[in-house]
Amino acid sequence: MSRFQFSVHATDGAARAGTIRMARGEIRTPAFMPVGTAATVKAMKPADVRATGADIILGNTYHLMLRPGAERVARLGGLHHFMGWDRPILTDSGGYQVMSLSELTKRSEEGVAFKSHLDGARHLITPERSTEIQRLLGSDIVMAFDELVPTTSARDVQAAAMERSMRWAKRSREAFLSGGEHAERAAQFGIQQGALDRELRQISAEKLIEIGFDGYAVGGLAVGEGQEAMFGVLDYAPGQLPVDRPRYLMGVGKPDDIVGAVERGIDMFDCVLPTRSGRNGQAFTWNGPINIRNAKFAEDQAPIDSDCACAVCATWSRAYIHHLIRAGEILGAMLMTEHNLSFYQQLMEKLRAAIGERRLTAFANGFRERYRGGE
Repeated sequence: MSRFQFSVHATDGAARAGTIRMARGEIRTPAFMPVGTAATVKAMKPADVRATGADIILGNTYHLMLRPGAERVARLGGLHHFMGWDRPILTDSGGYQVMSLSELTKRSEEGVAFKSHLDGARHLITPERSTEIQRLLGSDIVMAFDELVPTTSARDVQAAAMERSMRWAKRSREAFLSGGEHAERAAQFGIQQGALDRELRQISAEKLIEIGFDGYAVGGLAVGEGQEAMFGVLDYAPGQLPVDRPRYLMGVGKPDDIVGAVERGIDMFDCVLPTRSGRNGQAFTWNGPINIRNAKFAEDQAPIDSDCACAVCATWSRAYIHHLIRAGEILGAMLMTEHNLSFYQQLMEKLRAAIGERRLTAFANGFRERYRGGE
């Protein structure tokens, strides 16, 4: 098998259903990637993550470089062996994390100097170092290093950040291609920037295409701009990217965000929401999210969602999980996380099926009506 192949099997409007083929397995698209920030999808064993239907997970370059360290992970056999996950892993570049800790960072053309949020130690992450870390981890899909600025920034600030991101993208690509054996079996995605500005995003897309990547991400969204503004960008941004490569919307999101983005041509997603929300007592259901901590669930013997096919809903009641979460029991976080990840994967499966049968509009409208209507 070649190191990376993407094929589209069906389309419905701008939406696509397809498959990414890599040495470690196939990724069905549209795909949702559970986030394994520190070499773990919190509260889940790798086999259980796979059982929810996940084909690929995401690892975090910033957190893994700080703890336990990329060189240590490499000595221990790479991230897949270290954490016990034998399927594809996408690693982000670390750019979002170093930028989100802005009070601890200093940007330059070289890269970003920052202090660790763990111990205050000073680090410098550059496009080359970001790529090296991802190589040491053994990532299957490597992300280019980019600069993220708020969508509320002045246009000249957004333009400067986009242009720098494109220079960093070129350096990231050169570093990746010089990575020897890893480059022969892994893939690399470039990240489109430009905030909410169509012209800047077009320039960004053109520069990324000139560099040449295996896939392309739409970056700089899901940072507080709201769904309407995000969809406004997605009405054109996917079409600025190559039709024969996967399109990845970084950091998204809520179930109705995902549905709308799929309608607009996005193929891949990641977000901490299903795992983080689960640990905090929020469950996603076809009738919208519920807070299992609420007193009304204390004696509710129904499953979290009677239309959910997961093992949690087949076995335990709302009342029991309400008790676990209120009591601070670890099992509560485990069951809520498993349900939420299962719900997300069931949603992706239904989206793929709807695209294949060319009934996506009907499915999406029905989903939104029910999801936003609540119980």
